[in-house]
Amino acid sequence: MNVPAPFALPAHPARRAALGGLAGGLVLAAGCAGVDPTTYRAEKPVLDLRTYFDGDIDAWGVFQDRSGKIVRRFTVKMKCSWVGDTGTLDEDFIYSDGKKEKRVWTVRRLPEGRWVGTAADVVGEAQGVSSGNALNWRYTLALNVDGTVWNVDFDDWMYLVDERVMLNRATMSKFGIRLGEVLLSFTKR
Repeated sequence: MNVPAPFALPAHPARRAALGGLAGGLVLAAGCAGVDPTTYRAEKPVLDLRTYFDGDIDAWGVFQDRSGKIVRRFTVKMKCSWVGDTGTLDEDFIYSDGKKEKRVWTVRRLPEGRWVGTAADVVGEAQGVSSGNALNWRYTLALNVDGTVWNVDFDDWMYLVDERVMLNRATMSKFGIRLGEVLLSFTKR
């Protein structure tokens, strides 16, 4: 949910090559199953987004391309607040190249550990499920890459380590083809 945009995706010829193999990738991706969030239901401490994402949070992250090479580093300063079951997560990104960006999420709790979220660059709504110490978000982000907007799918997992630290891993894909991963470490102030 807290991923930077835009990313440095593969160079233009590499992107074309990746798109050329999409049809085969779709067939392969159809056979892959993900982890069910309820796998973590007994894990402690229990992640409550309203408690963790309340106040000021700092994060440090990297984006790895699909080969595993780190192609972008960044920090995030977050200011988070809630009114009932609706939260605002105001994120300020600073990248290693000096570029700055902002994303503001509106997150809403639903029954049975489900969550929905929106942001200006999220296509539709992010759908989330929390269980135990984990949260899985799935959403599509509109990323501007070299003047072209790509709708990129995210499978975003957050794991609460203790009351202050949370780890986040988001896998990015397009047409079922893995583009890379975002890794983040959050610390609540």
